[in-house]
Amino acid sequence: MKIKIINPNTTASMTAKIGAAARAVARPGTEILAVSPAMGPVSIESHYDEALAVPGLLQEIAAGERAGVDGYVIACFGDPGLDAARELARAPVVGIAQAAMHLASLVGSSFSVVTTLSRTKGQAWHLAERYGMKRFCANVRACELPVLELEQPGSNARRRILDECRRALDEDGSDALVLGCAGMADLCQDLAQALGVPVVDGVTAAVQLVESLATLGLRTSKRGELAAPPGKPMRGLLQPFTLPSPDLRAA
Repeated sequence: MKIKIINPNTTASMTAKIGAAARAVARPGTEILAVSPAMGPVSIESHYDEALAVPGLLQEIAAGERAGVDGYVIACFGDPGLDAARELARAPVVGIAQAAMHLASLVGSSFSVVTTLSRTKGQAWHLAERYGMKRFCANVRACELPVLELEQPGSNARRRILDECRRALDEDGSDALVLGCAGMADLCQDLAQALGVPVVDGVTAAVQLVESLATLGLRTSKRGELAAPPGKPMRGLLQPFTLPSPDLRAA
C-alpha cells in the first residue's frame, strides 16, 4: 500500500517530521510518501495562506493519481482543499482535523483542541461544526505560537504547548486533547505520557484511517458532489490546471 502525505506548506523540515511520525504508525508493507508542493506559503496561518496552498496541493493529488497512490493525507489542521482533492482522487483522502476530531470523540466524552495562533481558532470551530464534532469539542485554545517556531532548535514551543494542554484539562473539563497543527506530530507521545490522557495527533490518526479505508476497498465516491470536476479551460497562471473531460480521464 502506498500513502501520500501532503504537507501543504513548503517547509521541508516540517514535511520530514510529518513523514517520520506517519512511518512510526504505518503497517508493515505500507509505503509513506511525504511531500510538500513546489509552490505555496512556508506556513499556513490564515485564510489567505490556505487559499494559496491549495493549487500546489492539488498538483500533488493529481500526480498521485497518475502514480496509482492508494490514499492521501492532507497534513494541515485547516484541512485545506479537502473537497477539491476528493473530487480529483479516486483513492481516499483524509484531512488531519477530521481524523483527529473523530478519533478523539471515541476515546473521551469531550476534547479540547490546542493549536498555534488565536487567529486560527475560528477555522477549527468551523471544522468541528462541519464534521459534527462541535458537541464533543469543549474548547479551542491557542498557544500564540507561530508555526515555524515548532521548527526552531532551542524554541520553548514544547513547554508552551504542554502548559496550554494542562490549562485545557484544568479549565475546560476535557478528557482528551487534539493537537491542532501537523507540526506538533512529534510531541504527541510525550504529551500523552506527561498528562495522562489521550492526546490525538491528526497525522497519525489520518494514516490509520487511510490504511483502513484502502484495506476495505472504500474509495472516494464519484457520484454527486465528489464526481470528477468538469473539464474546462483555465487561463493565466492557472492554465496548467486545465483538466480534460472526466470521460477522457477515466479512459
